[in-house]
Amino acid sequence: MKEMTVCLTQISIENFKNVSHGMLDLTNKRKNYKANILGLYGQNGSGKTALIDAIQLLKFALMGKSIPAVFSEYISIDAPSARFVFCFDVKKDIDSFQLKYEFSIKKALDPSAQNMNQGEEVPVAAEKLMVEVFDEVLSCSFAGDGKRDRIGPIIKTDTDSVFVPASKYQLLVGKAQKTKTELLVAKKLALATSRSFVFSGELLNAIHAKKSAEESVDYSVYASLIEALVYFGNFELFVINTTNSGLISLNAQPLVFKYEAANSNAIGSLMLPLEQPVTIPKQAADVVRKIIGSMNIVLEQIVPGLTVSLKELGAQLLPDGTTGLKIQLMSNKNGKNIPLCYESEGIKKIISILQLLIVIYNRPSITVAVDELDSGVFEYLLGELLRIISEKGKGQLIFTSHNLRPLETLDNGFIAFTTTNPANRYIRFTNVKGTNNLRDFYFRDIVLGEQSEEVYAPTNNAEIALAFREAGEVHGS
Repeated sequence: MKEMTVCLTQISIENFKNVSHGMLDLTNKRKNYKANILGLYGQNGSGKTALIDAIQLLKFALMGKSIPAVFSEYISIDAPSARFVFCFDVKKDIDSFQLKYEFSIKKALDPSAQNMNQGEEVPVAAEKLMVEVFDEVLSCSFAGDGKRDRIGPIIKTDTDSVFVPASKYQLLVGKAQKTKTELLVAKKLALATSRSFVFSGELLNAIHAKKSAEESVDYSVYASLIEALVYFGNFELFVINTTNSGLISLNAQPLVFKYEAANSNAIGSLMLPLEQPVTIPKQAADVVRKIIGSMNIVLEQIVPGLTVSLKELGAQLLPDGTTGLKIQLMSNKNGKNIPLCYESEGIKKIISILQLLIVIYNRPSITVAVDELDSGVFEYLLGELLRIISEKGKGQLIFTSHNLRPLETLDNGFIAFTTTNPANRYIRFTNVKGTNNLRDFYFRDIVLGEQSEEVYAPTNNAEIALAFREAGEVHGS
C-alpha cells in the first residue's frame, strides 16, 4: 500500500502518569529540515517517559492490539481517565492531509477474572484491572492550492450507534442492517478486550467490503487515509523503551529493525541471548545476517574497526520439528573475534537500534521513539550521530535524554523541555538566538528561571549534605 508518507506532528496528554496536561509540537518551526527530530530534556520524574509511553499506546491502538493492563496504573490517581490527542501530516504526491486521532482510556475490572458468584465479596488483591479505550475521534482536513480545509470528524465513537457522523458512516460502511449489527457487537468486543474500535479488524473489514466500482472520491480518500495510519502503526512506528537497556544489562541483545531488500522486506524485533549460543529458525538467521551486513557499514565508521558477525554452530531441530540454526553473535575488532556479550553496554545499545537509525536517515515515513537514547553511549558520539541524522536524514526521531551534548549539536528547534508544572509539562524555550549555546542557556535558566515555566525544582546543597550526614548517623546507630 505504501504510497503515502505519515509524520507525527503533535501530541497532547492529559491525566497520564505525572502529566496533568502537556502539549508538544514535534516539528521544527525555526528551519525547514527534511528530518524531524525532537529531543526532550528535563529532570527525573518530570514527564519524559510519559511521552514515550503515550506513543506506545498510539502504536497499540493503530495496530488494533490489546493495550496491556499495566497502562491502567498510569492513569492519574485523581482522574477517572486519561486522554490523548495525536496529530499527523499525511502526504500523497502533491496532496497533503492533516489527521487527528483522539482517544481516552480508563481502568476497569477485567470480566474474564470474575469467577466468583455475584454477591460474594471479592478481595481487593484478587481484582484484575484492564484498560478500556473509549471516546475515539478520527478527524481530517485537506490542504490543496495553498489552502487547508477546516478539520472535521470522520469517525466518532461516543454514540449508541456504531459511529457518527451518520453521513460518514453511510459513506464508509453503507446501510446494511447486518453490517450494523455486526459492528455494534465488534464495538463492545473492542471495549472488552482493551482495543481501539476505530482501528479494529472488524471495522476495517467493513470499510474494505464497501469498496466497489461505484465508490466515490471521498470514500477513496478517507479509506486510504485510514489504511495509511494502520500501515504506519504496524510497519513504520517503532517505540524503544528502557526495557531494551535492561535486557542488555542482562546480556540479551535486542535487535529492532526494518529491513528492505529487492525481493524481501522484514520488520520487527529479535531477542538474542548473549551468554550462550541460541537456536533460531533458519529464516530468522537469514534476516539477522542481512541486518548485520547493513549495520556493519555504519558500525565500523562509528567505532573504527568494529564489526559484528554471526557465528554459525550447526543445524538443530526446533521443538516444532523444523530445522533451526544454532548461532552466536560475535564482535570483531583488531583481528580478534570475541562473543558480543563481552562488549560494553554502550556498544550493545548502539547495535540494538542502529538499523532503525539507518532507516530514519534514508526514509521519510518512519518514526522511532526512544527513551533514554543516551544510556551507555559516549556523549561526543551521541551528539555527532544526532547532528548527522538531523542535517541529512529524512525520517522522524523522538528521544529523551539526560546527556546534554545534543543541546550543543542540534538546531535549537529540535529541542523541548519538561517543566515542574504538571498542568503545563512541555515547553519550547523562548528568546533563544541561533548563536546561543542551548546547553549553557539551559543551565542559566535552571539558576535564573527566565522562562515562563520553571524547568527545574531547585535544591539546597547544604540541606542535601545535612541529609547525607543524618542518614549516616541513623545507619550507624
